[in-house]
Amino acid sequence: MKNIFESTCSSWVKYSEYEYRRGEDGVLYITPTADAKPKIYNPFDNMEEMIIEALNVNRIGSKKTEDELKQSILDFVNKYGLLGFMTGLPTTPEFMDYDAVYFPKNEFIDKETMQTREFTDLFFPFKKPNYVKDKRTATWFPENDVHMSALALTMGERPMALNIMFARDYAERYEWLKMQFKSWAFTCMTAIMYYIDRDVHKADEAVLYTYRQAMAVFKGIAPTYHVALFDEKPTIIWEFNSLLLGIQMMFSFMLTDGTKPLRMCKHCKNTFAASHHNAVFCGGRCKNQFNVYKSRGK
Repeated sequence: MKNIFESTCSSWVKYSEYEYRRGEDGVLYITPTADAKPKIYNPFDNMEEMIIEALNVNRIGSKKTEDELKQSILDFVNKYGLLGFMTGLPTTPEFMDYDAVYFPKNEFIDKETMQTREFTDLFFPFKKPNYVKDKRTATWFPENDVHMSALALTMGERPMALNIMFARDYAERYEWLKMQFKSWAFTCMTAIMYYIDRDVHKADEAVLYTYRQAMAVFKGIAPTYHVALFDEKPTIIWEFNSLLLGIQMMFSFMLTDGTKPLRMCKHCKNTFAASHHNAVFCGGRCKNQFNVYKSRGK
């Protein structure tokens, strides 16, 4: 089948460095450092690598300490940027044009709706964004920041929330990031173990039903799109307005890809995209180490 995501509006912004900071409310956040520089890039140029890394940040059965997990999440953010919960959670990334924000059922916000200002304040614990709303139009003022002004011009055709979210003062909660990476890892492990238990361990229907119910929880908001008239033919242009949604969608396609199935390495237990259906190791190094340990009777 043709790659339906070959044309995307998926530019994302990452800063050169992020750090952990604790807010006055006692909540731990990740946010760009004071002198970090923003950079626009396309995260889907190396989509498979990014998805695999996301699945292994907080994988099921990991023996990482809390400090090691914090570092793993920070490493991912330093490489790809924050996930973009602010535009990924609402039903529409255009929520800045409305007085209230609406949410589908999710793990992070129990309410079905919040006032727009109340919602954006969740992501600016250290300094509130300087924007005003005139009826149904929001205007953001970058406050004499050259980098922010340049980003606002570059992202001018994208939803206003993206401009604000790429501001230096934007922050995301560590616990939310931790939960999201855990959720992706759980979904992946559910899919892998279902077929192992069904085909190898001959699990009964009650066990398999539990797996299917766990997988049914995995769902997300569909990306928006528009159709552009290119030289050869009309083309669908997908608009991923959060890294969160982009990873969720691409992970879904990797999860159901029959040519490169997701597997758990027999040695290191990390998730990898298998080059063939019988692959059990993520690479030659893990295969060699496993054989060495096995020969020693470990």
